[in-house]
Amino acid sequence: MTELASAHPRELVQRGLSTAARSVRLCGQAPEFDMVLEGTRVYLGTGGAAVKVLDLDGTVRESALRDIYDIGRMVNALDNIHFCLRPVVARELETEALDLNSYYAAVSATPKHVMGNSFSPDTVRQIVKMGEMIAGSPEALRERPFISWVASWTISPLRYVEETVDVLDEVVRQGMPVALSSAPQAGATAPVTLAGTLVQLTAEQLSGITYVNLLRPGHPTLLGYVPSVADLRTGNFSGGSPEFALMNAAAAQLAQHLGVPIYNSSALSDSKLPDVQAGYEKGISSITAALAGANYIHDSAGLLEMLLTVAYEQYVIDDDINGSVMRMVRGIEVNEETLAVDVINEVCYGDGHFLGHPQTYNLMRSEFYYPHTGDRANRDRWERAGALDMRERAKLRARQLLDTQ
Repeated sequence: MTELASAHPRELVQRGLSTAARSVRLCGQAPEFDMVLEGTRVYLGTGGAAVKVLDLDGTVRESALRDIYDIGRMVNALDNIHFCLRPVVARELETEALDLNSYYAAVSATPKHVMGNSFSPDTVRQIVKMGEMIAGSPEALRERPFISWVASWTISPLRYVEETVDVLDEVVRQGMPVALSSAPQAGATAPVTLAGTLVQLTAEQLSGITYVNLLRPGHPTLLGYVPSVADLRTGNFSGGSPEFALMNAAAAQLAQHLGVPIYNSSALSDSKLPDVQAGYEKGISSITAALAGANYIHDSAGLLEMLLTVAYEQYVIDDDINGSVMRMVRGIEVNEETLAVDVINEVCYGDGHFLGHPQTYNLMRSEFYYPHTGDRANRDRWERAGALDMRERAKLRARQLLDTQ
């Protein structure tokens, strides 16, 4: 202890980084849903703590525990939403009942990885006990952690919060994975400059990674860069801004420089509806963060109205957006087969055509992404199918998933 007390801050940070986990595995209840967070591997999932739901009939109401379960069922059915971070607050429950019930609703709904938060060390212990019962033993849960925590242990700028540090301590004591979330707003709780906000946020994150690794070297920890922007004309939080997208991409690059996996954000929108504004704001920030190599991108599905509201059809739309994003992340595979020189020669010097060539049939599913809700029909076919826009098609799909999952 005396050695630590006398150490220079730079030395403490370097010590923390030297033992920080370079790869974190977050498991599903089934192995096919495991995620290995390292390098530039990308996964997209839910997130937020919305307090309102835009229902499929167009009404807005308070969120409830049933919504956590139903959204989890949708996550289970949507291939491009890779994990379930608690999306809404169960407004009908008292605070002391929120944590355990929210985790239970999510793990009951989907075998994909579930992340959430806790308001006290005691509820961390309750949730871990539940996880041990599901896994079969304490050892089985630590071997395959299908639950994890996000700890918002700071208040920007540069302040620890005693109550949430106590929660972080308990998560580390239990040996469970954790994301260290700090979320300064440029122009409000951080400098107005994007670079200055990232400097402050990096300082907060380095303090967190140092703290955790002094408690337990090598603990499975994600840097939790969640930079955002305040609209200085109104003072409102703005999730749909280009600056939000830029800073989250930069955060991914900073995490890669530090060599530690990252938890950060995309697909927030200031729009109140699943409309054109929501689509372009979500698409810009998701593709930016993903192509920068962010590892665990939460908030990527369902959210509207500056994190306040979710919509069931928005999960379907965002899953389609995420499918395109993941196709772009995969990039262009270049090898002898994909260069297709022999195929070009066969078609150009023979009697065939590319549409009928065996390679086209063999690779059409892997080479292209086909949207499940976005429409590619011509106008005549679209009109015969009811002339529905994407939101209406997504509503139909959401109803079908909720009825059958």
